[in-house]
Order: sequence, then structure tokens, then C-alpha cells
Amino acid sequence: MSEPARQTPARGMRALAREDFSAADAVGGVRGLVEAILPGLVFVVAFVIFPDNLMIPLIASVAAAVVLVVARLVQRTPVTQALGGLLGIAIGVVWAWTSGDAENYYAGGLLLNAGYLVVLLATILVRRPAVGYVVEALRAGLTPDAVRAEANRDHDGDRGDAPSPFAALTAWRDDPAKMRTYAIATWLWVGLFALRLAVKTPLYFAGDIAWLGTFHLLLGVPLWALVLYLTWYVVRRPKAQAQA
Repeated sequence: MSEPARQTPARGMRALAREDFSAADAVGGVRGLVEAILPGLVFVVAFVIFPDNLMIPLIASVAAAVVLVVARLVQRTPVTQALGGLLGIAIGVVWAWTSGDAENYYAGGLLLNAGYLVVLLATILVRRPAVGYVVEALRAGLTPDAVRAEANRDHDGDRGDAPSPFAALTAWRDDPAKMRTYAIATWLWVGLFALRLAVKTPLYFAGDIAWLGTFHLLLGVPLWALVLYLTWYVVRRPKAQAQA
């Protein structure tokens, strides 16, 4: 008997639609983990070694991010994650360089976390928990390509009597159990961003770069992967109980 084909690794939020959860796949494996933490780690280490020369850690951080992108280009592998990391690093580097304050390397991330916190909290308060839309879209197969295909069918009038997969994005709101489940899952992400802000904001204003950089790493990928797993567990549990 032949072995079943292994599913394509589900990275990031796509892991929420899988029957099994793999933290390694969710973060993109060892390579994805390295791409997420290396530039920030290089910045912290270089700053500790050269605290009086901000340009050295800034240049070292950018160089690390560029090397990761170039490595993917040379190997002809997808560069989305590495490019995203490079963009985030570039914003922090420009902010720190123009202001002359090393702590501003992390300012963009703090603002982004605050923005996510406000938006996610708002979706809970208006009874439209954001995780519900993400999970239902994934389960309905609404990838960017699928969305474009659906839009083209609607525009050309080729749908006929086929139901629109977009209906899944709102149908769950009529199910009290799902509403409760997705609200709990969204609270997990609110907690993640709130914890990051609670820990890192005082360090930012204190200008304590060594500890700020350390907690930036500790509360980055490791905490994100943990909350992603907890989210997967919460949104999968009602389905598993229904099948029991």
C-alpha cells in the first residue's frame, strides 16, 4: 500500500485550516525562523559591541536581511517572507538613523502592534471577531487566486446557480457556538499584542536597547507560534467534538 502524499506545508495563518498543527511548518521551518530573527539578533549583538556607533548595528542588520533575500533569489525559492523582513528592517533602520536614537529601530513594530491590538479589539466589541473571517476564508479555499476567479465569474455572469464561496465569510455569524469560539480565538491575539506592548513600551521609553532587543526576539516568533497553536486548538475543538 502506497503512503499518502504529504500535504504542502501550511505557513502562517494557513495552518489554522489544517487537521494537524506543525509549529515548524507554520514558521517556515528552520529557514523561516532564521529569516525572522537573524536581522534583529545581529542588531542587538552589534549594538552591545558598538554602543557608541549606531551606524554599525544598523548596517549589520540590513546586511543580514539582504543576504537572506539574495540567498533565496540565488536558490530560486519564494522570497516573500525574506522581503517582508527586509522591508520591516528598512523601516526601523531609516527611523533610527534619521532620529539618531537606537530605540527607534523598534518604533515601527510597536506602532504596528498597537494598530493590530486596536483593530482586533474593535472586531470583538462589534461582534465580528477577526479570526472568524480568517479561518472561514481558509476553510472555503478563498486564496487570492480564488478570489480573483470568483470576481471574474461574477463579472462575466458565468456563475449560474452555483453558490458563492464568499457566503462562508458571513454565515458563521449566525452560529452562537462559532461566534463564541472565534471571539475567544481573537482574544488570544489581543493578548499577544497587549503583552508585547506592555513589556516593550517601557523599555523603549527607557532607551534600554539590550533588553528591548532581547524581548523583541522572545516575544516575536516564539510567542507568535504559541498563540497560533492555541488559536488552531480553539477553532478546531468544536469540529473535533462534532465528529466524535
